[in-house]
Amino acid sequence: MGNILVCDDERSICELLDIALRRDGHKVETVTSGELAKHKIDSALFDVIVTDIKMPGVNGVEVLRHAHQISPDSAVILMTAVDDYESAVQAVKAGGATDYIRKSPGLVDEVKLAIARALTKVSLSRQNFALRRDAATRNSLDNIVGASPALEKLKQTIRTVATTSSTILIYGESGTGKELVARAVHTCSPRAAEAFVSVNCGAFPETLLESELFGYVKGAFTGANQNRRGLFEVADQGTIFLDEIGEMTMPMQVKLLRVLQERTVRPVGGTSEIPVDVRVIAATNRDLDRQVTEGTFREDLYYRLNVIPIRVPDLRERREDVPLLANHFLKKYAPGAGKSIHGVEAASLQALAGYDWPGNVRQLENTIERAVALETSSELHVELPAERPKARAAAAGAEGASTTTGLAMAVAPGAVLPEGVNMENYVAQIERSLLQSALGQTHGVQVRAADVLGISYRSFRHLMKKYEL
Repeated sequence: MGNILVCDDERSICELLDIALRRDGHKVETVTSGELAKHKIDSALFDVIVTDIKMPGVNGVEVLRHAHQISPDSAVILMTAVDDYESAVQAVKAGGATDYIRKSPGLVDEVKLAIARALTKVSLSRQNFALRRDAATRNSLDNIVGASPALEKLKQTIRTVATTSSTILIYGESGTGKELVARAVHTCSPRAAEAFVSVNCGAFPETLLESELFGYVKGAFTGANQNRRGLFEVADQGTIFLDEIGEMTMPMQVKLLRVLQERTVRPVGGTSEIPVDVRVIAATNRDLDRQVTEGTFREDLYYRLNVIPIRVPDLRERREDVPLLANHFLKKYAPGAGKSIHGVEAASLQALAGYDWPGNVRQLENTIERAVALETSSELHVELPAERPKARAAAAGAEGASTTTGLAMAVAPGAVLPEGVNMENYVAQIERSLLQSALGQTHGVQVRAADVLGISYRSFRHLMKKYEL
């Protein structure tokens, strides 16, 4: 079904088409002049514009040109009487109009057929846009590499939930492959033939994210020179993947909640609602339960998103998959590097399987890619990732933690303080050591380190910045 604008100076034709098209499930707006049609095009997004050619004042060809300039994604169908036939043909040949119809007793049926053809073209255009935007290839369950019990359970969950249209919330540490899971759900679903659109909610400022998701109309803000469809419209009939949903600001959370409730979007600067049929899959590496408690994530949005929760296991929870993944990435990168490497050496595989991989599968992939680039023999030797500076500092902090704690405990009520003691510096030293110890204990995973210290993730991030860790 589409969002249709009908323009004809004969009110009876507008009313006739309005009734007929609404019966078919379309959302329809009608105007009786070309000038009004131009105003409508400026303030709303239409899939198809049906306009008469011969009208007083602004005629149909001018409406066509305006639509082509302001809303190039909209299909335009011209209605013509016999004496305007040549003008309609020329408009189609020039590439501006999608189709033309002669006014006749069968006008309603002709318009319905033309709209159906136009909506098919619009749908294909959106799918092509989504494919160009998402350069990554479609993924199925075969692309989720591993045979561990944890991964087999995950695959079975994907098979089960893919057949539904319920909203999914994917949990997991950074680098575990949450988008891969989302793509697998889409590919296994009845929506597989439609678009899969991915957007990182943490990669855009609030104002840009709104226009990216919901689109905008001409004049909505500086630089908005034409109408643009949002990603929810691009993903219509398909799936939209909202990564890093925990990064979304509170005002944007309100707007997203409304879309999930109403199943309509309103472009920035627009005045009308556009219905969308989209499956929403969100993902986060944050503790949304904690964020709800802290008041940084809306509870009602959380329940809207968390209809079907899926947790992606950490790589250290499925160490038996490491050799399979290592060889998978070897096959992926060796041809591109022009290397003939037949496998990963046994000692390297054993070392890889014993490593904790704080960056999960993404870190393993980067490690193998680097090893392939440096390898000069026919067997891949892999060096484990170098310890990060922050991790080394955390380890040093862990070693000194007992000393610091002992010092703190030594200052008991009534004790004689050392000469020149500075309470602010002393407390700062303790806080810094605690942060370093927690980071060392959790292998640098900040969310878990905050849990160890019993403070919020936001407070933890504030202290990290304060002490330049």
